[in-house]
Amino acid sequence: MASSIIGKYLLTAKQVDPIKCVGRITKVQGLLIESWGPQAVVGELCRIEVPKGAGIVQAEVVGLRGDAVQLMAYGETGGIELGARVIASGRQLEIPVSPKLLGRVLDCLGRPLDEGKGGIASGVRYPVMASPPDPLKRRRVTRRIATGIRVIDGLLSVGRGQRLGIFAGSGVGKSTLLGMIARNTNADVNVVALIGERGREVNDFIANDLGPEGLAKTVLVVSPSNSPPLARLRGAYTATAVAEYFRDQGLDVTLLFDSVTRFARAQREIGLAIGEPPATRGYTPSVFDSMPKLLERCGTSDKGTITGFYTILVDGDDLDEPVSDTVRGILDGHIVLSRRLAEAYHYPAVDALASISRLAPAVTGPVTQKAAGYIRRLIAVYNEAEDLINVGAYHQGANPAIDEAVAKKAAIDAFLIQGVEERSTLVETSEAMGKIAEMEIPPEETREYP
Repeated sequence: MASSIIGKYLLTAKQVDPIKCVGRITKVQGLLIESWGPQAVVGELCRIEVPKGAGIVQAEVVGLRGDAVQLMAYGETGGIELGARVIASGRQLEIPVSPKLLGRVLDCLGRPLDEGKGGIASGVRYPVMASPPDPLKRRRVTRRIATGIRVIDGLLSVGRGQRLGIFAGSGVGKSTLLGMIARNTNADVNVVALIGERGREVNDFIANDLGPEGLAKTVLVVSPSNSPPLARLRGAYTATAVAEYFRDQGLDVTLLFDSVTRFARAQREIGLAIGEPPATRGYTPSVFDSMPKLLERCGTSDKGTITGFYTILVDGDDLDEPVSDTVRGILDGHIVLSRRLAEAYHYPAVDALASISRLAPAVTGPVTQKAAGYIRRLIAVYNEAEDLINVGAYHQGANPAIDEAVAKKAAIDAFLIQGVEERSTLVETSEAMGKIAEMEIPPEETREYP
């Protein structure tokens, strides 16, 4: 009897290929970890057993080359040695989701970083890597969303489910602008992704930009600059998955993403490590493949909406550099922050003429559009004649359009400049625009339109 049982066990053992579930480390070079086995698919989670009781390293399969499985770790790789076991999990990254996420700070794996606030355990898990909504099931963007910022709500009106890029160089006020939107927007939920930012900025953003009121309806996903590139990359997808969960509950969500540039750099680091050829300015082909897959997940669905604000760190203030140029072609509009305005202490430093919202005509009424066009035209006229005005070469009466622009310059500046703690409703913004344009904007156009 015993020999029969042992015989069946040995026969079963011979039929099991151990490489399918367990592999061994063969190489660790820089960011890249290679192993012989396990049999796994790209994107599958694996556990690397660090010898001598040092614990477990979470890793992900990022490539397959010949007999080698290429992995990258979510954390530090210290302690990994040749021959360490790699155990396949048979699943891809998923995160727990529930209403308990509100007011919490998460890491790239969806685990809470803010201790002492309890768990977020939930039976519902969302895949971090998911497909965008079916294009034919997306609802049209017809409803307006308020950001509380006059220059955006007045001249660059945003629809619920729209995606806008905030383009700026370093130190021009991107994070501050995101904080103002998070604190003042009338969306149901905010999801803030701080990808590749300085570690100290997390607490600063919570205390200075969000405040208690903003944090109460916000979920933060943080992957600071010292995180491995895979953690920064997956942090972006984790934040998007959290936003998708709340959208699927029928809510209007605002996704505030800082920044796409550092997401692209993380993808470039991974691509170069696994042997991709560098293409435009050193960016690998996978960078330009991954950006639309991430950005298209934002928007409307048949249940709710995700309105996305994505910051793009413009290298050398060059709006035509590869990441900026690619993102601008994917999104539904762009907000350009001007260093010249920031240096003049004009905040938010939004260059109204260089910025555009492609869906503004769909979410605003005709009188609002006319008033916005009038103000933009005055700004353009004044900018063109500014040098002549400043040196005293222009004489009043020579050009009626310039005279009008000069007369209303102070009122327009007062409309465009706004304090960090200041919030303007759609009604207040419309009234201010109406006074400048000398038009009466109907009450129905000061609400969500139509």
